[in-house]
Amino acid sequence: MDVFNNISVDQWMSNIFLAIYIVIIVSCIYVILTENRNPIKSLAWVTVLIFMPIVGWIFYIFFGRSIKGLHLISLQKKRKLLNTHHSKHENLNDIDISETNKQIIKLAHSLCGMPIYTNNDITIFNNGKDKFEQLKTDLRNAKSSINIQYYIFNNDKLGSEIADILSKKAQDGIKVRVIYDHVGSFNVNNSFFKKLRQNGVDAQPFFRVTFPQLANRINWRNHRKIIIIDGEIGYIGGMNIADRYIDGPSPNKKWRDTHIRVTGDIVNSLQVSFATDWNFVRNDLIIDQSIPSNKFSQEKNVMQLITSGPTSTWSNIALIFHKAIAGAKKSIYIQTPYFLPTEALMKALLTAALSKVDVRIMLPRKSDSKILKYASYSYIDECLKAGIKIYLYDAGMLHSKNIIIDDDFYSTGSTNFDFRSFEHNFEANMLIYNKQTNQIMKEQFFDDIKDSSKITLSSWQKRPKSQSLLESIVRLFAPIL
Repeated sequence: MDVFNNISVDQWMSNIFLAIYIVIIVSCIYVILTENRNPIKSLAWVTVLIFMPIVGWIFYIFFGRSIKGLHLISLQKKRKLLNTHHSKHENLNDIDISETNKQIIKLAHSLCGMPIYTNNDITIFNNGKDKFEQLKTDLRNAKSSINIQYYIFNNDKLGSEIADILSKKAQDGIKVRVIYDHVGSFNVNNSFFKKLRQNGVDAQPFFRVTFPQLANRINWRNHRKIIIIDGEIGYIGGMNIADRYIDGPSPNKKWRDTHIRVTGDIVNSLQVSFATDWNFVRNDLIIDQSIPSNKFSQEKNVMQLITSGPTSTWSNIALIFHKAIAGAKKSIYIQTPYFLPTEALMKALLTAALSKVDVRIMLPRKSDSKILKYASYSYIDECLKAGIKIYLYDAGMLHSKNIIIDDDFYSTGSTNFDFRSFEHNFEANMLIYNKQTNQIMKEQFFDDIKDSSKITLSSWQKRPKSQSLLESIVRLFAPIL
């Protein structure tokens, strides 16, 4: 009788656990369906949860949930920020730009409230050495404030040098704030940031990943790379703080990247973006009353900052890219380390190429991520069939995130051309509506072609079958890579 009772208890406990498990799985499926996501993505998650419930549930907890609706800043604080920094609004009718670009400007403003500014200077860096030399000079000359935000802030030679400069400025009474992404800088010993704080630098991690919040935070990363010095000088682009951005990924190999330095009214927008994220990590609203210097080039660089993230109602940057690509009349040149486009963006590129727009995409031959490399390669065959020209950069790691369209649109920043940047990361890009800047970047693109190999359809289709199979398998995970 005792054995029978024990078995009954065991069965009873098993049934309880099974019922709880089924409720959890059904609840996850219910949430997925009621969020009205992309049907293909929703079906994929539902299928995984049904046929691989344990693995599927773990993956869903870490990578499948949405945080749309989470507020990094209250509406009241956001209005205060925008009123402080964006009191001036340009009249589009007074600016000599194309109707296509005017539509992009209106869309960008609708998505995140950022206006355009015309009084701006720009310096473009295509290598880490020049960028960081100028940055260190600007940091040493700071007089009132330094706001820094990076995905990666390493404690290597470059990171230590910049940390020393920041510590010295903080000890001199300059207000120094640093946001670093906790996952991006995960391999950096916490003592590095602790020392910064001890030296007076207010250094804060974005979405610190700790137990039990691991699953709630690990998938949403702040990938932005923004600096504002004295409210007058701004930096934005693709370079993090690490030696490889200067020394390259390996001996005799370049780290090809793009970063820009801006002065003028556009610095207001960079300040708003940083202040929003700072409010999230510190619950402290930065209201900087300093007015950016009114220097501007003769051509008046027209600029607009666009930000995006998993909390946004819309996929802001993906929509901007789609609008710009769909409106292209002559040419679309893209440089990206990872090419995993959404279905809509892929169709826009294919449509442009089939309409005889000159579409060229440059990727690294040797990526810093093998999984992302093969996932990116899975799209090449379809691109080539539509007439898109594909180049593999041979001189090192291509990390630039550039889009150059027609004669007067250029975008650069932290956004990769992939699902993660469009849907899961907090990103920031600068949109520049200027013929001179566009021409400079076109020339740089064609210089990079000299260090690249053009892929033909016939040669690509001769690649090993094992590689083709690997590409197809990895592509299945593209939405969460």
